Amino acid sequence: MFFTFLTMLIYNKDDMKKVSIVIPVYNEEAYIGKTLHEVVRADIGNFEREIVIIDDGSQDATAQKITSFIHKNKRQKITFLQNKINEGKGASLKKGLLKTLGEIVIVQDADLEYSPRDYPLLLEPFLQNNADVVYGSRFISNRPHRVVYFWHFVANTFLTFFSNMLTNLNFTDMETGYKVFKGDVIRKIAPKLKSKRFGFEPEITARISKEKALIVYEVGISYSGRTYEEGKKIGWIDGVYAVFQIIIFNLFG
Repeated sequence: MFFTFLTMLIYNKDDMKKVSIVIPVYNEEAYIGKTLHEVVRADIGNFEREIVIIDDGSQDATAQKITSFIHKNKRQKITFLQNKINEGKGASLKKGLLKTLGEIVIVQDADLEYSPRDYPLLLEPFLQNNADVVYGSRFISNRPHRVVYFWHFVANTFLTFFSNMLTNLNFTDMETGYKVFKGDVIRKIAPKLKSKRFGFEPEITARISKEKALIVYEVGISYSGRTYEEGKKIGWIDGVYAVFQIIIFNLFG
């Protein structure tokens, strides 16, 4: 309620702003319905909501569940893109980001590891501090954080540290799934993106660091990590690739 009141003070009806929420999804039939339900219920204050979903060649009932949700929620502004084959998170995000119209763009994972209830936290720096980019950090928060894999934590810490060395930014969670941008900023950067899979995270961070005038913030968020039995997809090989991608996009990208 406070966030809604705050945004109503800042924007009146004639100055309505739009938030675009970009959701890449692959084989998430067990989660996508609940994710979309949470996204349309999330508090974004007085902003108009735009949702862009990219199904990355899912082989289960994900696409059917998305179509059903759209049919039942016709008042929502939803754009649904479908890749014929699996192209990867980075490739899907590039397509989705370029379709957005919002003044603010939120990247939302489809599996609810990251809760849409944190949108007010993510949007606050744009309203209060004129932020251009906001990362949601799992490691500076007093909000609920599910205890899962120790070695994932070690890998995330190392990759963030290594990325920070080359970008000269002091993130605590470069690999976070919650990344939020001013729309004109991300639509300028998106055409340059090359990463097909999870390399989106180090690549976008490297490209942000090269835009020297950008105001970048980090806020603490909750985190409900999944196990591999629950459908987690990122693996150790992606961590190895991330090391090379940090080097490539910072030094040669």
